[in-house]
Amino acid sequence: MNFIIGQAGTLSGLDWGIVGVGALGLFVISYVFGREEKNTNDFFLGSRRVPPIVACLSFVATEISALTIVGIPHIAFTENWRWLQFLVGLALARLVVAFLFIPAFYKYNCTSIYEFLGHRFGPATQYIGSIYFFITRLLASGVRLYATCMAVGVIMGWPLTATITLFTLVSIAFIAFGGIKAVVWAGAYQSLFFVVAGVVIVGYLIQHIDGGLVAALQTAHKEELLSTFYFKFDLKDASTFWAFLISGFFIGLVSFGTDQEMVQRLLTVETRKSSQKTIISTIFTVLPVYWLYLLAGTLLFVFYQQNSSLSLPEELKEILPHFARNVLPNGLKGLVLGAIFMASVDSPLSSLSSSFVTDIYRPLIRRGASEKHYLLVSRAAVVGFGLVLAGIAAACAPVENILWFAFQILSITGGPMLGAFLLGLLTKRKANLANVLAMLLSTGVCVVLLILIKQKTIDLAWSWLIVIGTGITFIMSYLLGPAMMKWKDTETPK
Repeated sequence: MNFIIGQAGTLSGLDWGIVGVGALGLFVISYVFGREEKNTNDFFLGSRRVPPIVACLSFVATEISALTIVGIPHIAFTENWRWLQFLVGLALARLVVAFLFIPAFYKYNCTSIYEFLGHRFGPATQYIGSIYFFITRLLASGVRLYATCMAVGVIMGWPLTATITLFTLVSIAFIAFGGIKAVVWAGAYQSLFFVVAGVVIVGYLIQHIDGGLVAALQTAHKEELLSTFYFKFDLKDASTFWAFLISGFFIGLVSFGTDQEMVQRLLTVETRKSSQKTIISTIFTVLPVYWLYLLAGTLLFVFYQQNSSLSLPEELKEILPHFARNVLPNGLKGLVLGAIFMASVDSPLSSLSSSFVTDIYRPLIRRGASEKHYLLVSRAAVVGFGLVLAGIAAACAPVENILWFAFQILSITGGPMLGAFLLGLLTKRKANLANVLAMLLSTGVCVVLLILIKQKTIDLAWSWLIVIGTGITFIMSYLLGPAMMKWKDTETPK
């Protein structure tokens, strides 16, 4: 086996140049679009003038993130390709979001999608929906930020705290100035970087595996690493087709239909039809990227099997950054580092800020202020949420499988939120206060169930939690809505 192992932990001038050019491109984008921000419509929606192809690529970049770049190869290295079953559910969810959710958001001209809940039910549901988004997005994005900083720390040999601090400051500066237009255009730029990095990693591995791609796939097949579809019906197994299909469908509805970070990109295009075409097109643009990084993880397994003298990381979740640090030659190391760096800047700070200002600050704290004031508060909120994210990322160090952990978080809070949205979209039931009660109760049930699953007290795959949470919220709100409306009427002085 003839290959040159990169000098561990060091970057050449070429590596620094690649990372520098990538970073410079992001800040040029931030400057070009940030100087045009005059009000919150510009800052949060880009005045709905973003081209659909750019919104599509940005959506893909947000969905991919550093969590995928680092987490997907880890899954392929240690498990198999059954993750692809999850994508079937995600694809179906995109179609439902396109034809059920997006028309409602455009009908009410929503800046924050939780305004829909306010129009449909009342302010209490809007506030609780926004609060659930804060909790869900902060926790999940804290995990994403940790994945980024862990990977960069491994490549550079930096401590986790220092890496988190650096990336938090970069993200705050980028988004506080540029707003959503900078985020969307940068996302398109980042998605291309992700693909190039993935192709280069796969190409390098194929060239340095005895027998090339064919031999690698034969070895992976013998090790059952290519297992993709598993049709057994078993409520205890989260890796079956049916479990992945259902959890992927519900998680997709939550991620693409009730998460301001994702939907905000779809609302930056001019018309409802353009927005629908944008999300449907992501079905075909995101699949190759997932497949590429799954293939990278499988090839890494074969590569290390053939080169047993090379050390593996102490924690296999670090397999891709460990490979980049210790094996990749100069230039390619910088490309991988640049892709991970790009993924870190596509953070949720813009969507968190938009939801806070639109759903909480403007109606509850400061009504009737100038657009200049709200724009200033929006940028201050970016700073505040950035600091909170940094703290959450630092607390994620003990997590073993970072990708599954992120989805478990989403399963706890996403189901209750989805139940409220579906009630508003599929029925005419009034259930403002009932929604609040149902969402809180279903969250409590899901937390208890997850604890029992972790303790192995009950045999249930965690992927069913989001279905349970959605069902409890929808049914409780539907049944309790009329009674609580009557109770409210009797309590209100005539």
